[in-house]
Amino acid sequence: MKAARDIDPNYQDRVRTSFARQEFMRTIGAALTRVSPGMIELEMPFASSLTQQHGFLHAGVVSAALDSACGFAALSMMPANAGVLTIEFKVNLLAPGKGMRFIFRGEVTKPGRTILVTDGRAYAVDADGEAAMIATMTATMMTIVGRDEVKD
Repeated sequence: MKAARDIDPNYQDRVRTSFARQEFMRTIGAALTRVSPGMIELEMPFASSLTQQHGFLHAGVVSAALDSACGFAALSMMPANAGVLTIEFKVNLLAPGKGMRFIFRGEVTKPGRTILVTDGRAYAVDADGEAAMIATMTATMMTIVGRDEVKD
């Protein structure tokens, strides 16, 4: 995938460093497991503290993890001096979040100089290792440059 401008050659370190500063991802137990240009994967174990009243992973947790996966996928395609912010997203909840662990994958579908469109997929993995898609996301991300409060 080719970006509208040069990708930071140190994108992996930038993404990992930025992800490490995200307290909420640490709170929910999400870990960055795959980093490549335009594609990020997060994994998270099931935790009953993150469920809704029926025992399924809460939609807010699913949405937050997909937002992070999509945002970091976008960051991986940006120049070294850029930060990323979400402009908007839409989530489709396809099945209850029931599994032993969860995978959240974000991919850049349309890179651009300022605006990037991303798609996310969330999977629930059962005890046998079978993965089922539980949610999708389409998100729009913005490249931010020159704002001290928004850095990689």
